[in-house]
Amino acid sequence: MVQTSSGPGPYIYVSTRLRVRKAKLLAPEEYQRMLNMSLPEIIRLIGETEYQKEVDELGTSFEGIDLIEEALSWNLAKEYQRVIELAPGALKEFTMAYLRRWDIYNVLTILRGKMQGMKEGKIKEVLIPAGSLDRTTLDRVLKEESCERVADALKSWKMYPTLAAEISEGCSIGSFSKLENDLYKRLYADLLQVGKKGVKGGDQFLKFVQLEIDVKNIKTLFRMRNDGYEEDAREFFISGATFTPDELQQMNQMASRNEVIDSLLAKIKGKSIQVALEELRAEKSDQEVDAELTRTQLERMEQLSKINPFSIHPILVFLEKKKHEVFNLRAIARGKESRLSSETIEKYLVI
Repeated sequence: MVQTSSGPGPYIYVSTRLRVRKAKLLAPEEYQRMLNMSLPEIIRLIGETEYQKEVDELGTSFEGIDLIEEALSWNLAKEYQRVIELAPGALKEFTMAYLRRWDIYNVLTILRGKMQGMKEGKIKEVLIPAGSLDRTTLDRVLKEESCERVADALKSWKMYPTLAAEISEGCSIGSFSKLENDLYKRLYADLLQVGKKGVKGGDQFLKFVQLEIDVKNIKTLFRMRNDGYEEDAREFFISGATFTPDELQQMNQMASRNEVIDSLLAKIKGKSIQVALEELRAEKSDQEVDAELTRTQLERMEQLSKINPFSIHPILVFLEKKKHEVFNLRAIARGKESRLSSETIEKYLVI
């Protein structure tokens, strides 16, 4: 097969295939159209796009918002699995490492669903079996009755030691925010290690991981400042990129937003991120800050993809944009079901 041949052929092949897939993602004007539609109209429109097969297959078992949720989850997981099949050599390893974040998403979704007394079927609708925990494993875990039993059923999971250390406290207080924070810190530590172990293309993967850590830390910093969090926040920041947790904690204690932005700009690289930080000098909500930084991260990834067209970057750009397409469609569908205004829904979209 082409993917397993030597030389640059496999990289050119997968990059070309993913450019084609990326071109099929919904254009910004499609979201604007949906914002002016009713929920049944949105479902019908989605059924005419790349999600048609899933909508048709699930249409006899689900309807309305449930159909959208299940179809989007199925499609996203299948697309991710197709990308893994396409990726050659080291690119496959990087892709699979990137997708392990979905294990965290799925485990936390199950735990929170169990704590809230949600039905098994409703939890399953929003799971994305795209990481190391496949659909069969997640179905088995879903059948457990309590969050403690859920944890016990995941003893073979790579991140089980982190889960085991925090599950009792999370279950007792009804919050898994500390567990979530620790799981992501472990994930990024693992991803940094993958990028640094000397595999061909690892330096490009490392750039992506460090960019994501920077964006995640900056989002956390602004969210804490908006919430007035004045305690030691170092445990919430992730090491391994531009800023240390100590530096970010110092910024969290600064008097003004402008002072924080000046400190970030003094070290941050990447013109697009610098421009985004300048725009954040105006007071904005957490949601507006998140959306602005996410758009900037995607823009920076696109730039890296163009500079390094036959690397991990084209794969990561597609995976990220596909994820945000699904999240945008979910936000629109849920917003319409909740009768939110188009203006309110639009704030949650990453376009």
